[in-house]
Amino acid sequence: MSAQAKRFSGANIAFGVLGWAVALLMFLPLIWLLVTAFKTEAEAFTVTPQLFFEPTLDSFKAALAQGAGYWHYAWNSVFTALASTVIGLMLTVPAAYAMAFYPSKRTDFTLVWMVSTKFIPAVGVLVPIFLVYKTIGLLDNVWGLIALYTAMNLPIMIWMVYSYFRDIPKDLVEAANIDGASMGQTMLKVILPLATPGLASTGLLALILAWNESFWSITMTNYQASTLPVYIASFKSAEGMFWAKMSAASVLSIAPIIVLGWFAQRQMVRGLTFGAVK
Repeated sequence: MSAQAKRFSGANIAFGVLGWAVALLMFLPLIWLLVTAFKTEAEAFTVTPQLFFEPTLDSFKAALAQGAGYWHYAWNSVFTALASTVIGLMLTVPAAYAMAFYPSKRTDFTLVWMVSTKFIPAVGVLVPIFLVYKTIGLLDNVWGLIALYTAMNLPIMIWMVYSYFRDIPKDLVEAANIDGASMGQTMLKVILPLATPGLASTGLLALILAWNESFWSITMTNYQASTLPVYIASFKSAEGMFWAKMSAASVLSIAPIIVLGWFAQRQMVRGLTFGAVK
């Protein structure tokens, strides 16, 4: 059987159709969100979905209106996501470096413990964190939110960078030590340049997780430090749900991170597959 015939065999066609069907099913909520954003409130609120309508930008105009405060929430999202990512990487690199190249008997236990913290639901630790933040004055404070985001993403960041460092031969560290390089010099001048793809993918993942986080932003902020998830939730009021405006607000909120992911996808794939092929 020729390569062309194998390409268009029944099994390949079936898998192709199945793949497109699964992709459509996964993207259907996003497509529906985008379509609803261009409807009027009356069209969006109908029980029977209207597939044919005249697109309008009224919902986007309302979402971007001065009273909605989009740019205030967007700036808070950008600042908290970037700051938590940078601080997280600054804490992650030395921790992962020490565990990868200078492991102790407790390294494996520490890694498992860090991952186990991700199994704790956020609502389970809400009350003590809320009381502590209230006592020290970090409620509705961007730095309080940054601390939460950093702590939330740190375990997975350390795990990822640790796995990247483990794929780097230890002989390079030993050779640098023989040449008289200190631990800091070895990490900065030898290891980090080799692990740049992995660090980039880790940073991008942490940025996306911080950008999309909603629970802590909604519960720990009022307005001053609120991020885009709070902005989206503001279109629900005692009067009801403003579906078209909420959809437009959601599109405006996810658009920056989608654009970033689109341009950085090659770097993310390169980082996530770093060390996979030896």
